[in-house]
Amino acid sequence: MKIKASILGQIALMICGDFPDSVFPYRSSSYLTQFFKDIDLDYTHDGSTRRWWVQNVLEIQNNLPEISPNLPSLGIKNIIENLLNPIYFIPKQSTTQFNQNKAINKINELLKTQNLAIVKNIKNNSVSLFSLDNTDLPFKNQDYHKSDIYIINPLVFKKPDKEIDNLLASVMMPFNKEFDDVYTAIKSVCNDLSLDCKRADDIWKNPTIIQDIFELIYCSRIVIIDCSKRNSNVFYEAGIAHTLGKIVIPITQNKEDIPFDLQHHRYLYYMNNGEGLRKMENDLKKAIQSMLDN
Repeated sequence: MKIKASILGQIALMICGDFPDSVFPYRSSSYLTQFFKDIDLDYTHDGSTRRWWVQNVLEIQNNLPEISPNLPSLGIKNIIENLLNPIYFIPKQSTTQFNQNKAINKINELLKTQNLAIVKNIKNNSVSLFSLDNTDLPFKNQDYHKSDIYIINPLVFKKPDKEIDNLLASVMMPFNKEFDDVYTAIKSVCNDLSLDCKRADDIWKNPTIIQDIFELIYCSRIVIIDCSKRNSNVFYEAGIAHTLGKIVIPITQNKEDIPFDLQHHRYLYYMNNGEGLRKMENDLKKAIQSMLDN
């Protein structure tokens, strides 16, 4: 993959520290030379305009053989990763504190058009350039380009060794018989949309149920949460789903059961009777279809 010339130009500004509202440190001639030497690229700034000199270096590296069809050359990969080296973002007394997370966001906004993204390891703040087509991504998520990208290292759960299933919808609701008809209605909607629908009690793969729940949420594209009865487990599971970047659709039999932290989200109100469930099916189908289309 070759990086577009327009993107190389913006990266050149970032390396120079001339990017608008820059969160990148300024580099003079000698520091530009050192920047490339740090990744074993033997370029010495010749005194010409810094931006154009850096862009010329990037173009030379961009024309070298690619790592793979989905990744640029090794030189470009190393340059981008070095630009976000955590050592450049260590606060120093009497100097501007540059923000690595904001810098990652700036880079990812550029790279998303070529289906590339920077992944940050939160343990040591190191970064890696990945193709979003790469099935070996440490955390596969459809919305990578919309926010900071992190490798997740859960302490309470074991991260499943599975891919996200774009046709899987999971349902988080109280394990109570009075919700059986609600679950049946939701499954009917998913079936009409060619989605697989599961609830935690449909599976038994791990010694603890919470690991089954985490795995189900992790592998799902859509998570439907029933806030009725203000069940604390459901709220906990909603938090997991939001953190993992899932499409979350809240439903409830009582508007007062929507907690304060979720009240700014759109939700579906329904009545747990024949007519109410039929209406819920229709509303839910429209909501899911709309989100899938987007």
